[in-house]
Amino acid sequence: MAVTSPPAGYLVIAGELVVVGKEPDGDSVRFRPDRGELFAQLEHGDRVRLSGDGTVQLRFDGVDAPELHYQGRAQPLGDTSRGALLAHLGFTELAYAGTAVTDARPLTLPAVVLSRLVEVNGRPVALVLTGEPAVGLKPQAGVRVELTPDLLASTQNLWLLTSGQAYPLAYTSTAAPVTVQLRNAAEQARSAGLGVWAVDATARFPVTDQAALGPSGALVLPKLFRRATDYLRAPGGLTLPQWLAARPDEDDLVLVAGQGPVALHTLLEQRGREVTLLADPLDLVFVER
Repeated sequence: MAVTSPPAGYLVIAGELVVVGKEPDGDSVRFRPDRGELFAQLEHGDRVRLSGDGTVQLRFDGVDAPELHYQGRAQPLGDTSRGALLAHLGFTELAYAGTAVTDARPLTLPAVVLSRLVEVNGRPVALVLTGEPAVGLKPQAGVRVELTPDLLASTQNLWLLTSGQAYPLAYTSTAAPVTVQLRNAAEQARSAGLGVWAVDATARFPVTDQAALGPSGALVLPKLFRRATDYLRAPGGLTLPQWLAARPDEDDLVLVAGQGPVALHTLLEQRGREVTLLADPLDLVFVER
């Protein structure tokens, strides 16, 4: 099976992060580029649609934070991860109405994103830099740069994993050295029991009802939470693996420790209302759609 092969190098796009009036979460914020036309240079760049205020939602490459508002549902630590990311980005004095930010200081923050492609939902897949690393790259906006280990270490993406604020979520579109460095960061956080890893229940989790996976329930890999949420909303007597197998659009293809791909449902085993993941989540690489 052919997998995505984005252009060599990462395109540097300068701009600012915007949170007021938006609903950021622990791995996604809105970004207003200085030069929106640069998105056209990314693979599938035609998928980008800037909103009326010139912003676009980013997908932080390689990470998946607990959900805050997927289909109106949230996970444990969803608000914690969001707060930690916004604080680390540099936003303070945040005020909310529900999940929407109503005020922040500053109102926007300078940032640089490094990207190679746009995913199926129109979000640039981005490595995000703020502060001095972003300032240093700003003069190179519009050119492609090599992603060195030191540069990756300066990204918000790597911080999310080293601090345990997010799970790793590797795709075949992610360069292999990047996947390895992100995995190593997540493995160290897991060994230390940081953040999500202190309460992670991905290896075996209940699907009795949505509350079992809600804010007071079990914390699992957000990818599995999203699939389980859709499953629990559907009528019928199928197990989660059976439900996934019947829906190719939901049944992701996955490489496991470099082998495969296999369908996600084959990695799940359900007995009664309990699901077991038959692989280490750190070994999973999802095939980009």
